[in-house]
Amino acid sequence: MLLPLRKVLLSLLLPTFLAVGEARPKVCSRAHNTTLPALLRLSNCLLANYTKGVRPVKDWRKSTTVFIDVMVYSIINVDEKNQVLTTYIWYRQCWKDELLQWDPEDFDNITKLSIPTDSVWVPDILVNEFVDVGKSPDIPYVYVQQDGDIHNYKPLQMVTACSLDIYNFPFDVQNCSLTFTSWLHTIQDINISLWRNPEKVKYDKSVFMNQGEWELLGVLPQFQQFSIEGSEYYAEMKFYVVIRRRPLFYAVSLLLPSIFLMVMDIVGFYLPPESGERVSFKITLLLGYSVFLIIVSDTLPATAIGTPLIGVYFVVCMALLVISLAETILIVRLVHKQDLQQPVPAWLRRLVLERLAMLLCLGERSASSRLSAPMAAPKMDEGSAMGNHCSSLAGPRDLEKTPRGRGSPPPPPREASLAVRGLLQELSTIRHFLEKRDESREVARDWLRVGSVLDRLLFRIYLLAVLAYSITLVTLWSIWQYS
Repeated sequence: MLLPLRKVLLSLLLPTFLAVGEARPKVCSRAHNTTLPALLRLSNCLLANYTKGVRPVKDWRKSTTVFIDVMVYSIINVDEKNQVLTTYIWYRQCWKDELLQWDPEDFDNITKLSIPTDSVWVPDILVNEFVDVGKSPDIPYVYVQQDGDIHNYKPLQMVTACSLDIYNFPFDVQNCSLTFTSWLHTIQDINISLWRNPEKVKYDKSVFMNQGEWELLGVLPQFQQFSIEGSEYYAEMKFYVVIRRRPLFYAVSLLLPSIFLMVMDIVGFYLPPESGERVSFKITLLLGYSVFLIIVSDTLPATAIGTPLIGVYFVVCMALLVISLAETILIVRLVHKQDLQQPVPAWLRRLVLERLAMLLCLGERSASSRLSAPMAAPKMDEGSAMGNHCSSLAGPRDLEKTPRGRGSPPPPPREASLAVRGLLQELSTIRHFLEKRDESREVARDWLRVGSVLDRLLFRIYLLAVLAYSITLVTLWSIWQYS
């Protein structure tokens, strides 16, 4: 008795359940209450028995494919210290809602309808790199097509984490990823696909504002699947945003002042080494460069993991200025004139005035300077000979021993001979002083020649070091800029 009763009840209730299940599509296919506007009748028909908390598929085994698209509108900020990228993008996504379909002929040929976003099911697709909520405008509506396709367009200000490499600053290129994935649903429930062709996405710069510090090189899309603990797979779509910094501002404000100061330091080598102006000039340059580094320290990007190459460049330039100042102090010390200065050693004379002078093409100058010393020696010998001759002729004792003839005048008195002897002593003292002064001047000239040759050698070495360092940096930056 119980079994036939159950069969009867099931046979009576089954048509009722089927009628309820088919009630919504049938309602949206017929136009009831034609006094209302078509848009209002269609909206009431679609959302009458709609449940937004359930994935809108008739067969739960079928996954919902969400098509997404990204267009970069602006690069707002690149924070190297916190490793954060702030972008403004136009984000579009599309999916099919199988429960929101109608026949346009029943609703005044309406093919699409805008309805509130809060009234329909929306996929939970987020960006994995989100670190902060941006100031994005709220778009409260989505478009629903007659076949159930839902288009959700919205602008997004995205504050995302990015591994920024600033070693090549200001010629750096950054590659930051935006990973769109469902936070909860696996690939069996929600799959992600690209809306447009990858080539169109890559080279699309139609909406990008190209007047800022950063230049958009391309947006590279890539689809991949990943799993957590190897159990369930999730779908994700990565968009690699490749941007390049425009270096003109930093080249003008950072590199050119440093280059000008280095050029002035090189020009400072043409000041005479025997003058003290070169030391004060290079000290002034060093102080000016220190002030320049303090001013630009806030402009340089700073991270905890590395230093940009331009910072190394500034440090090396500072070191070169210090080396230049030390070289100037050494040369000035060599050529400084002193009364008790020792003569130039023979080995140093041979090494510097002969070999290095020939190597630096300074042989003629050094030879002429060497010939000046032998020419002065005969003059000194001639003067001393004359002095000795005068002293031999004018000696008082010799005058007394000189025989007198009959017609010779009488000898001078003794007081006159003492005056002549005092005068001769004074002349001898003056002669010895002049000889000592000439010797000290010759020693000073020798040290000046040694200092001049060494100064020319160190200047050429310094100039080669600066040129090699500058060419290396320009080559590296050129390669990085056009890579």
